[in-house]
Amino acid sequence: MVRQRLALAGVALLIAAGAAFGQTEATPDAAPSVGDTMQPMALSGAQADAAPTLPGVTQAPAPTSAPEVTIPTEAAPAEALSADTTPDVDLAPLPEITPQEPRSVTAILSDSVDSSVKFLVDGGPAIWAIAALSVVTVALILWKIWRLVLAGAWSRRTSRKAVEAWEQGEAATAIAMVQGRGGVRSRLVHSAMRARMALNEDAAREETSRIARRLLTSQGTALRALELIATIAPLLGLLGTVMGMISAFQALQEAGSQADPALLAGGIWEALLTTAAGMAVAIPASAALTWFEAVLDSLRADLEDLSARIFVADLPGQGITHTSNISKLAAQ
Repeated sequence: MVRQRLALAGVALLIAAGAAFGQTEATPDAAPSVGDTMQPMALSGAQADAAPTLPGVTQAPAPTSAPEVTIPTEAAPAEALSADTTPDVDLAPLPEITPQEPRSVTAILSDSVDSSVKFLVDGGPAIWAIAALSVVTVALILWKIWRLVLAGAWSRRTSRKAVEAWEQGEAATAIAMVQGRGGVRSRLVHSAMRARMALNEDAAREETSRIARRLLTSQGTALRALELIATIAPLLGLLGTVMGMISAFQALQEAGSQADPALLAGGIWEALLTTAAGMAVAIPASAALTWFEAVLDSLRADLEDLSARIFVADLPGQGITHTSNISKLAAQ
């Protein structure tokens, strides 16, 4: 008897549970509408009465109601907004551009002077020495160019015509053409002709060589000074940079943990000013020195050629008939 009652109670529980869970299943054709609530399906009276109640067994309560499901409504599309709802944007007027007045020459010179003074103050003692060297360099270059122009370093026509006249036997004409002229070539040609006519050949050659060395030495002045400036200007700039770096790192050490990287950067670029200034002075000095040496080399070659042509040609009045051949050989 007990087993039959337990079997009937189990069957009743399965039927009640199947009815409760079967009502919660939704089909596609009977989907709930928005805002509606799902009501549980109640058991029929026959099924409720058919479930026997056993002693000691508690019957499972039927679910009262299903949870309410709410489906959010879709937001209105952005295209639905009317064009009238667009806010008006007020554009600010553009500022008027006023042309700047041209600066006067006095203002430009004043700014240049202020920048130069600041540059000298930031650079330290080394920059003052480099600035003095720059002034000396410019003065030497200008003075050397003026001396070379006065010495006729680029004038060759008169001396060559005089030598051509000497080779043709016109000694008086040749000497008259170069007499009293201040050019280096003309002075050497005049001295070589006079020595050739007054002295024997060996003595004349020695006299001509002595005068040529003296003339070349006089034109080589100031070259050593330019060479010295081209050598020591970068060294002074490097010295100023090293001193500035030492000062910057000392200031950084004194700051300790409160050190500012900007302080170190400022000290470094101020120290590098001296190196840039030294190179700016050394480069023009070296270029000018090379150019002057090239001019003197060309002048030395011309002096040797003119003096050789004077001594190769026979003295005027000795009846030499192959003067034209000698002139062609000397020209080659």
